[in-house]
Parts: sequence; C-alpha cells; structure tokens
Amino acid sequence: MSPVPRYRLRRPILAVVSAALIASTLVAPHPAPASAAGDELRLVALSARPELVTANDVLVTAEVPRDKPLDGVRLKLNGADVTGSFRADASTHTLTGLVDRLGPGRNHLVATAGPLRDQLVLTNHPATGPVISGPHEQPYACTTDKFRLVDGSTLGAPLDPDCSVATRVDYAYRSTAGRTKPLPDPATRPADLATTTTITGETVPFLIRIETGTLNRSIYQIAMLHDPATDDPTYSQRSPGWNERLIYTFGGGCRRGWYTQGTDTGGVLDPQMLGRGYAVASASLNVFGNNCNDLLAAETMMMVKERFVERYGDPLFTIGWGSSGGSYQSHQIADNYPGLLDGIVVGRSFPDVASATNITLFDARLLEHYFTEVAPGAFSQEEQRQVAGFLRWQSIRNLSDGAKRLDPVAEFPDELPAELRYHPQTNPGGARADVYDHTANVYGRDPATGFARRPLDNVGVQYGLAALNSGAISTQQFLDLNEGIGGLDLDAVPTTARTSADPIARNAAYRTGRVLFGGAGLAGTPIIDYRSYSEDAANGDIHMMTHGFATRARLEAANGDADNQVFLVEDSRYGGFSLTSPTLRYALTSMEEWLTALVGDDSALPAHQKVVRTKPAELTDACWSRDAAPRKIVQRLTADNAGECGQLFPAYSTPRLVAGAPLPDDVVTCHRKAVAWSDYSVSFSPAERERMSRIFPSGVCDWTKPGVGQQPLRDTWPAVK
Repeated sequence: MSPVPRYRLRRPILAVVSAALIASTLVAPHPAPASAAGDELRLVALSARPELVTANDVLVTAEVPRDKPLDGVRLKLNGADVTGSFRADASTHTLTGLVDRLGPGRNHLVATAGPLRDQLVLTNHPATGPVISGPHEQPYACTTDKFRLVDGSTLGAPLDPDCSVATRVDYAYRSTAGRTKPLPDPATRPADLATTTTITGETVPFLIRIETGTLNRSIYQIAMLHDPATDDPTYSQRSPGWNERLIYTFGGGCRRGWYTQGTDTGGVLDPQMLGRGYAVASASLNVFGNNCNDLLAAETMMMVKERFVERYGDPLFTIGWGSSGGSYQSHQIADNYPGLLDGIVVGRSFPDVASATNITLFDARLLEHYFTEVAPGAFSQEEQRQVAGFLRWQSIRNLSDGAKRLDPVAEFPDELPAELRYHPQTNPGGARADVYDHTANVYGRDPATGFARRPLDNVGVQYGLAALNSGAISTQQFLDLNEGIGGLDLDAVPTTARTSADPIARNAAYRTGRVLFGGAGLAGTPIIDYRSYSEDAANGDIHMMTHGFATRARLEAANGDADNQVFLVEDSRYGGFSLTSPTLRYALTSMEEWLTALVGDDSALPAHQKVVRTKPAELTDACWSRDAAPRKIVQRLTADNAGECGQLFPAYSTPRLVAGAPLPDDVVTCHRKAVAWSDYSVSFSPAERERMSRIFPSGVCDWTKPGVGQQPLRDTWPAVK
C-alpha cells in the first residue's frame, strides 16, 4: 500500500477519550502529532488528503512543539500571510484554521516557528469534480427542480450545466407526537416541540438544522440538532446538540442508476440518529438507484465529508450506514478509501456489484432464458430450483429481471430524454443504460465498439453440477443445459456461445477494488452486518444470506479471520433496514461502543488486532427467533446452516455456487482443467463423455485455483485520471 500522506480525517483529541492519537483504520497507522514528538513543527490537513482538496478550501492544523510559543507561528499561503485565519488551542498546543481562496491546482502552505519550518502542497480541485473518478459522465440530467426539501418545496432550476445550486439552510423539528415537521419561522418555537437527550447527556430541543447544497454534481444534505436562536455551528464553535459523531447514509438500488443527479439521498432525518445527537450526511450520488458506481460514490462521499469537517469540525468517528446498494458502498469505501469511514453497519448486504451480484443476476438471466425459450418443459420447477440453488423457484425470474442492469436498453432514468438513449438500430451512438458503461472510466472502452469492456464470464462453468451429483437432475439434463445455456452479448442478447470477460476490465476490477478485496481498510474496520431475512419471500429475493457469507470468506482469506465482522439476523417484520427494529437500534448502540473503545486505543498494535480486541464482549453473531416476542439466540452463523439460527434463517446457494464456485464468489474468469470423471457422483457413458469434451473444449472450471488475473487490491485510494 502507498505511504500514508499527511492528513487526518478524525479529531486527534477529545475530552471523552485519551489525548493520544485516534486509532486508524488504515493498513498503516496515521502519523503521530508532532507535538507528541516534541521537537517538530507539523502541518496536517484535517478535512482532505492534501492532493485531493476540493472547493477552494481545506481545514488545517499546525502542531507546534511545546517549547515554541503559539503566537510565534506564521503561516503563508502561496506567499500571502494567512496566520489570522488560524485559532490557537493551548491545551493541544496547535493552531487550526480554514485555509480558503486556494487557486486551481497546486498551492503551497508554509508554517514557520523560529528556525522550524514545514510545508503542505495542497492540490485544489473544483467543487463540481471530478477528482478521482475520471471524466464526468455525459449526458447527465440535473434534477434540482425535483429534489424536495423538508417543507415540500424544491431547489429550483440549476445555476449551471454542472447542476449546481446555492447552499441553503432549512430547519425542521420533531413534534411531541413523533412527527418531523418543517419549521417555517426559526425564531418561533412550536407548542408541540419535543426535546431529546443525546448520548453525551445533553438535553436539547429537537430542532434540526438541514444544510443542502451541491458537490460533485450531486445534491448533498447535512442534518444535526441545532437551535436557530444560537449562532450557527462551526468547527470552532460546536452545536451543543451534536454528539461529535457523524453517520453517513448510503441508499440502495442499482437499476436506472446512471445519467442522473437523482432526487433523493440516503436520508438525513432519521429521528433515532438525530435524537441521539449524531450529525447525518448523505448525497444523491450515494444512492445506488441514482448512481450504481462505487468509485463515483466514494468520490462524492469524500467531498461531502470534506465539506462537513471544514464547516462543523472533525468528528470523533464516522459510521457508514446502508442497506443493499448501500452495503456495496459501505464495504468498498471502507476497504478502498480508508479513513473516510471508521465503522460500518450494513443491511441485506453484498460484497460488491461487479462479482457476486452481477454474476448471480447474469446466471439467473441465462437460466430463465434456457428454461423458457431453449428447452421449455425439459426441467420441472423443482429441477430448475435445484440447478439455480435458490430457496424459491420464483427467484430465477426475479433475479433474471434484476439482470436488466446488464442490459443497455432495458432501464433508463425517467429524466434522460428519449432521443439520448441508446438503441442498437435507431440510436447506436446513444447513452447505454448498463452498469458497465456507467463504470467505463474504470473498465475502459473497446475501441472496436466504443462500448465498455465487461468483467463478465461463464466459460467453463458447469451449470447444475451439484444438482447432478445429488441426483436431482440426470446426466442428459446436465449435458443439454450446459450445451444450450450460452451467454449474453454486449447488448445482453442471448448467444449460443459462452461469454468471455474482457481481460483489461477483469484485471482492473481486481486491481482497483471493484471486486471487494477485504484486506485493506476493511481489515481494521468494525462491521455489523444486519439482515432482515427475505429469502423466503413468495416471489424470491436478491438479498440472500450467502452474499454476507461471501464477504466474510473474503475477510478470512485476506486477514486470517473475520473477527471484526458480526452478523445479526432477524425476520422481516420491521422491513429491510429500519431503526424501528430493536435489533438494528442495538447494532447502532454497539457500533458506538465499539468505535469509542477503538479511538481510545493508543497501542501500537496493527489495525486489525485493535479492532478485534476493542469489540464489545457481548457483541457476537446472533439471530432472533420468529416468535411474537423474539428471543436472542447467540451462535456463530455459518454458511452450512448449523445450529438453531441456521434452521430459522437458512442460507441458500446461487447458480455459480451450484456449479462449484467457492463461497467468496469472487472469480470472474476461472482457470480451466481437463474433465476428471472422479469429480462426479454419477457415471457417464462413452457417448456422454465425448459430448462433454465438445461442450467444454477448453476444459471445465478448476475452482481450486484463484481466478485468471485475480489479485489483491493494488493500492488504497485508487483513482482514474
């Protein structure tokens, strides 16, 4: 991994923890403050990495040796004195200030204290982006005139082609009847205004300040408890209602998640979060239903958090919070961009979009096409289910429909004009509505077609292998299926040939973390994986337990164990991911306790060991019974469905796992081997053996080996230029 730059995205000292440097989730630790070393003057960027500053400003602290007077420090930006922008803190012997009016590109901030000198090179990027995600996607539909504020009004028309609006502040309040209402007159307190007591013991009126603006062509919002009768909160004057912690929410989805700014965020008005005193932030491009690209989501979150720190101060820690599509973002931002999130609470989770999810949807689409178009009636519903591995037969069609994200004509956002949409015959140069073209900055484009390269493959995959070996299907069915299943072309049209991954896209997916690695930032990140069980839904469901176990298997492979991940499972009575659930409220309380202990750990242990040893003793894998009054059942949850939890909430397979793929489900292109007849529990006739060689001319998948081109994340903070 790259050397750790001089920046810090956390407060170094807080009254409720020790004055030692807060523990890092980076693979390498943050540098210790110079004041602790005692003899160096040191500049540290608090709000952003020095090379990734945005919007013309950055919050910086100067750590000064104890024997040097603070009033003897001078700071200059590009030669101009900016010392007056810094505020002294005698308790930490630091100077902290917002350095603004940065010019485009490289800026030089120099601090001197007598003979001591230090310099930061600050590279400034525009507020509209891009920074790390590569060139902006075009076309792009602005939706500020459709984005609803707390009072029901909208942001109005954008100010420029980058969909910008003027930053604004609105107020709302929580009523004694348990409703969130707009506050039309901040000078007047409503008669039904509730109060709340935060986790730090402050009892305050339940008044909510909501900042709304645009960054990175995304609409962001930041909410926190604040009384408008008092001065606006700043990094140097905190709101009494803020508990000095931040929750960043990530929204779900993926389908239609391209070419649009979006009309919602991951949500910033949850009364449980705000009532406990958390600040809550999110942005429209952190909703995968608006933007199904984890790199662009990471960039957006990075910029919004920078804005938060510069305006309100460096939080003690930041919790990532998201379900389904929000879990992709939480996992991948924590692993690939360490320092942005300190702990994550995810629901209905997947490791990432590129591997387990897209592979499962792709296979479901192929199976549905085969069962309904190629060989209708050749397999009973139960035989089809056995081949797919799902609990419900209906999941085959359900997940096949989810494969529309692979289809460039299937689903466009409503805001994208029809004349801009791709069609292979009528508009071949139009915008393609699929997850690969939306991520073309990472995967690259095939010069022959102009379309995005795809990390998608099924060459050598023996569909229905476990069903064959169990006797659920015959050798004839197995051979017919694998001969006829085919693949999907670049327009998601079924083909007789299997689909081969583009090697450039496949290698980029591994190298840049689009396939979740698990051994970078996630190694030192507390993870609580909450699942509202839904595999038994009548029409099936994409949110399968096995995807959580895939993440756990990747953590174990990368780090030796997954002891920093905890599973909590219950039935779906509270919906997918709602803090109306006592279990999810317990998860938030436990994450708070875990991270508070972690930031207080000033040991020199590696990040993974720190996070494991600070985990609350009572926080373990558990499930809750399906009774009217659920009881907690403590046991380690495993993919083999052991114990009472395994009986209550069994994990089922996927088509690729039925075909023999390993649990991590992170192999895009398998290595192949010659057919070994000892691998089968059934006998093949000479004619059937000869037919197998024709069906698999290059051999069958050898799942004992890593995938072709499979490699760990090459470096944290990957960027596309």
